[in-house]
Amino acid sequence: MSKADKIFVEMCQDIIDNGFSSEGQKVRPVWEDGTPAHTIKKFGVVNRYDLSEEFPALTLRRTAFKSAIDEILWIWQKKSNRVADLNSKIWDSWTDENGTIGKAYGYQLGIKHKYKEGEFDQVDRVLYDLKNNPYSRRIMTNIYTFEDLHEMELYPCAYSMTFNVTGNKLNGILNQRSQDILAANNWNVVQYSVLLHMFAQVSNLEVGELVHVIADAHIYDRHIPLVKELISRKQYEAPKFIINKNIKNFYDFTVDDFKLENYEYGPQIKGIPVAI
Repeated sequence: MSKADKIFVEMCQDIIDNGFSSEGQKVRPVWEDGTPAHTIKKFGVVNRYDLSEEFPALTLRRTAFKSAIDEILWIWQKKSNRVADLNSKIWDSWTDENGTIGKAYGYQLGIKHKYKEGEFDQVDRVLYDLKNNPYSRRIMTNIYTFEDLHEMELYPCAYSMTFNVTGNKLNGILNQRSQDILAANNWNVVQYSVLLHMFAQVSNLEVGELVHVIADAHIYDRHIPLVKELISRKQYEAPKFIINKNIKNFYDFTVDDFKLENYEYGPQIKGIPVAI
């Protein structure tokens, strides 16, 4: 069975059984009807995925593979904050009057900074170091820029990546300040797994581990019954991940360069309420 399913089930069960409830506390998010959106949470959840063994797409339900990749390319490759550059509607609730999400996500990755070797934005600096100094312990990105937070429609949730080469394997640590487990957990896992595959391929490295660190891993109160049903489902074998091996330039990848073969999964959960 899929190891990603096992990790997800154990995490969700731990949150449900041992999590802390925000009932009685003042919370920011609300449901569409104005009711406070409370959660149960665990602090400091750490999940490890060995991408050399399998691709961690959840089989309990389908993860929207192409849409997840489209967003990660929007952020890391296009370095865009324009919602029109994205094919899905997932950012519509946080779009400003200019059609952007403000100085968030891709905008931050595209800002150039000065180094001894010249000027690079954060993505190009990672690419440079992986090719020229792969054993550096300083290969990282961070988009939680305090001076620009007031101009972001949403503070970054997944805010930093640390890259580390061990032998010939590229590993990564994704740091996330907060995560809606039902809506976003496997979405982010799939995205950053694909990103590690991309960076590894164009840097002549093999893919290694993705370590996902979540400071506040929470399940919303109205999601608890949905999560309980989800983690009781049948689990399938992990799908096979296919990447176009002909791509040698990070900026040449498109959504069509990635496929999942033999992806079996349970029925989708429709109408998941979203707290804003």
